[in-house]
Order: sequence, then structure tokens, then C-alpha cells
Amino acid sequence: MELDPEGRLVTRRVLDRTRDVVRTLYATPAALRTVWGLPDKRLIVAEALAAHGLDVKELAEAAGQPDADPFDLLCHVAWDAPPRTRRERAEELKRRKPAVFDRFGGEARAVLDALLDRYEIGGPDELRLPEALKIKPLSAMGNPLEIASRFGGPEGLRQAVIELQEQLYAA
Repeated sequence: MELDPEGRLVTRRVLDRTRDVVRTLYATPAALRTVWGLPDKRLIVAEALAAHGLDVKELAEAAGQPDADPFDLLCHVAWDAPPRTRRERAEELKRRKPAVFDRFGGEARAVLDALLDRYEIGGPDELRLPEALKIKPLSAMGNPLEIASRFGGPEGLRQAVIELQEQLYAA
């Protein structure tokens, strides 16, 4: 981040640099979406941005978009896509893909709903397993193994959370 002589943040220069870096790393929003929807690959995006001195949380503040989903914020800065909040993205998922939730029983759906609520508050990092299971309200649902049993075990839970994230960022 750069400051002007009076100590104010120079936002335009920061945003221009971010646009150039994102466009260099990913030619199109679709190319970025391909990696962003998968948790392991999303970490690679964050590392690539960090290697260029960029942090999405700082970008959100500089752009005046603290509630924006990080993917949407990057697309907004790089390709002038309309910014969307995490809440808007979560609500769209519930409307567009109810099957993501409906195929599970009530107890498992409660876990997915709680994860989506955590995402709305803090972004995609809130969906990282097993850390997400140790934070309220999920921690109040039982220990990680008890929560995983609602999905048939740890692998079922992992697959459900991956699907949730893929659908959250699906075109």
C-alpha cells in the first residue's frame, strides 16, 4: 500500500497494480474461477498474489469493499465485474443449488448451513477443515468426528464441503 505526502492511502495506484497482476496470472475471470472454486488451488492463488505483494484483505479495504467475496473483488478490480458480497453469493447458492443441501439429512444440513453462515462473516477461509469445526457454532455440534459422522465419516464431510465451495463459485 502506498501513502500520499499527507499519509492517505493512494487507492487508485494500488488497484491498478492489482488489476495488472491478476490479469497477468489469469487471462480471464473463467480462468481464475477454475482454480478459485477448489480449496487447495485457492491457496495457490493467494500465494501467487502474495508473491507480488498483494493481499486480498488489504485490497478489500483499499477498494472500500470489506464485505465483498474475495473472488468477486478480484474480478471487479481486474475485469470491472460487479462486486458481490459474501452474503449475496451464499443466498444465490441456496436459491440456485438447493440440492447441495437437500441431499443430506437435517443434522448434516445444519452443519452446511453453519459453514455457509461462517463464510458470510469471514469469507472462504472459514470453510477450511478441520479448523472450521472448532469454531462456534460448529464446535457446539460436537467434536470433528461426531460432526463428520453426520456425513458418513470424514471423507463424506470433506467431499460435501468441497462440493459446497465448488458450487459457491460455479458460473
